[in-house]
Amino acid sequence: MVPIRQFFSHRLIWLALLVALGIGTLFARTIWTMRNDEWSYAEKTNANLVSTLEQGLAWSLDSYDKSLEGVVREVSRPEVWALPPELRSRVVFDSLLRARGAGDVLVLDAQGRVVMESGSLAPRRVNLADRDYFLAFREHGKQGPFFGKPVLSRVTGLYILPISRAYFQPDGSFAGVVVGGIPLSFFNELFGSLDLGPNSGVNLFRQDGVVISRFPYGDADVGKTIAGTPNLLRFQTEGSGSFVGKAALDGVERLYTFRTVGNYPLIVNVAQATETIAAKWTRNAQVLGSFAALLMAGCLILAVLFVRELRLRQQVAVRLAEAEHDLRTTLDNAPSMIAYWDAGMRNRFANRATLEEFGTYPTPVRGRHISELLSEARYAASKPYYDLALSGAPQRFELTDEGPDGLPRHSIVSYLPDTDARGVVTGLFVQVTDITERKRMENELFDEKERVRLTLQSIGDAVVCSDAKGMVTYLNPVAERLTGWQAFDAAVHNVDEVVSLRSPDNDEPLPNTLRTAIQQGAATDPVRGVLVHRTSGQRFQVEETASAITDRHGAVTGAVAVLRDVTDAVAMAERMAHLAQYDPLTDLPNRVLLQDRAQLAMAQARREGKSLAVMYLDLDGFKQINDTLGHAVGDQLLVQFAQRLQAAVRASDTVCRQGGDEFVVLLPGLEAPEAACCVARKILAACDTPFELAGQRVQVGLSGGIALFPQHGDSFDELSRHADDALYAAKRGGRRRFMLYRGPDLDPEPVLPEAAIAS
Repeated sequence: MVPIRQFFSHRLIWLALLVALGIGTLFARTIWTMRNDEWSYAEKTNANLVSTLEQGLAWSLDSYDKSLEGVVREVSRPEVWALPPELRSRVVFDSLLRARGAGDVLVLDAQGRVVMESGSLAPRRVNLADRDYFLAFREHGKQGPFFGKPVLSRVTGLYILPISRAYFQPDGSFAGVVVGGIPLSFFNELFGSLDLGPNSGVNLFRQDGVVISRFPYGDADVGKTIAGTPNLLRFQTEGSGSFVGKAALDGVERLYTFRTVGNYPLIVNVAQATETIAAKWTRNAQVLGSFAALLMAGCLILAVLFVRELRLRQQVAVRLAEAEHDLRTTLDNAPSMIAYWDAGMRNRFANRATLEEFGTYPTPVRGRHISELLSEARYAASKPYYDLALSGAPQRFELTDEGPDGLPRHSIVSYLPDTDARGVVTGLFVQVTDITERKRMENELFDEKERVRLTLQSIGDAVVCSDAKGMVTYLNPVAERLTGWQAFDAAVHNVDEVVSLRSPDNDEPLPNTLRTAIQQGAATDPVRGVLVHRTSGQRFQVEETASAITDRHGAVTGAVAVLRDVTDAVAMAERMAHLAQYDPLTDLPNRVLLQDRAQLAMAQARREGKSLAVMYLDLDGFKQINDTLGHAVGDQLLVQFAQRLQAAVRASDTVCRQGGDEFVVLLPGLEAPEAACCVARKILAACDTPFELAGQRVQVGLSGGIALFPQHGDSFDELSRHADDALYAAKRGGRRRFMLYRGPDLDPEPVLPEAAIAS
């Protein structure tokens, strides 16, 4: 017997040594795997981060560039420069979309002087002809948007990133530059929430290597260049990717993850110090190494103890076999792993599923320690729970480890303490249920939900979701901005409270499209209406569509509405409609609107048996004023004369600028021809007061002709010809008078001032 016991003792000691070596090997492999995982995680995280930053920067720059394009389009129109400063500023800058944090937009002429400024009607006296964003167009013929070097703004006194576009004369010659500046503080704010560890940060460069922003290193390196460095060459040639390299500015080795920003000559990168990435792994490696040494020593100690207790275990083996037979008969076909472990965490029973998990089936594992059967990682993750359960506290937790196929495996683990009559824990009942498939489905569902959430958060339209009862379940940021509701506040309210459109015609409430979609179980047609902000009262023109959400059985579970802000588009259409019917200089009706009103007035005159008059007016000496004082002063005269002319007639009369210094007045609803003559005398009197032009008092005369309906014609064109004939008769007769048309064979009759009539 003694030689047999010694033989087994030696075998066990050698086995313990082999196990200890295996543990050491596995721990070493685990430590190395952890290092690779940590590095892969850093690469993936930085790639996602730089992608998000690139998308955010590209969106902001696209918005700002479109604003500049709108300004270029307006200032390229000669008629815009003929407008008064206030009206010109509104026409040029009203459609300006302001990027967050952006400053004013400046319009420079061909000499680099500031001639227009979005924030002021009186532009600052600053010349920017020496700036690279100006020279790029005037000297080098640059096309498209140009990103200048970061400079200290001469207007705001702040460091900015200038963005500019050129505009041209109708003949194609260079006319000037439209430039806007994004403060560098905007990029610091954008990058400010990031914490990548010591010696790490976010960098923004121009394609040629000029530094725009280095966060969090401050502005010391702004404007410097890394041109010709190996890092920049990789940025320029690859466009996007990651690599490890040393920085040209400080020599620190970092993991660089970079992307080109949209279609712009800009590069953004996330630079994380390699020592920062490895810091966590180093600490974990030290802990695991210490634990492995303790575990290896523990294996040897356990082996010695096991040898000493071999005889006792042989005696107990019979009883364990009987108990195992009883349990296995009942539990071998259970889908979960079921086992019993004694207080020393040695197995007393394991069903078939457990044996298959350990890879020992049909060989039993009775008497073996849990550490001999589990992987190092799984044992380390489970041991705290073993200890708590052995202290008398039942445990239930999720465990994630590596399955036989090398893929992650998820399980629900239960440890139920077995206590004797004295309350002493003698063992553990263990149940392990594989939930990998359920977890996979949960993760897929979460990923899909997250993709949907990020999509809804990033789109430019408002999105509102509700359940089948019409209670709000979701608002994206755009919906929060338009409605004035926060998502968490709106979640307990009805859709009729949160999204209520009104008719743009009469401000009456419109049917709720979300309700309609839920009731019909289908998508609705687009609805145009007005959305009123909850708190500010601001009104938005929106176009809303809604669709029902159904389950796989076709039952309606809710609805989603999309609201597009069309306020700017509607305002632009209204402005264009106004410009189509009104003179841009005087804001008087043009010939088109005058003809429409004349047709209506003649129809009304026929019905009511009344008369109407058409007056043609022309300023005396207007050409001389233009030649001597300039066209700008001439435009001032026209505007002031238009104001006096409108003051001299009734609100129901129409004053039209025909072109140049020619005006037409339509006088509807006249009881007698003498009423037109009275208006003519009022108009002549309005010109008696000198005009204030360019600091001078200028006396301007007026000549006019009058034709009456129906006496002098049955159409507006005929009345216009006869009034024009009378006008030229007034000019031939000495100017500063009105002449009344009397017929084709009669000379026009002069309309005398009241003083002359009295005499």
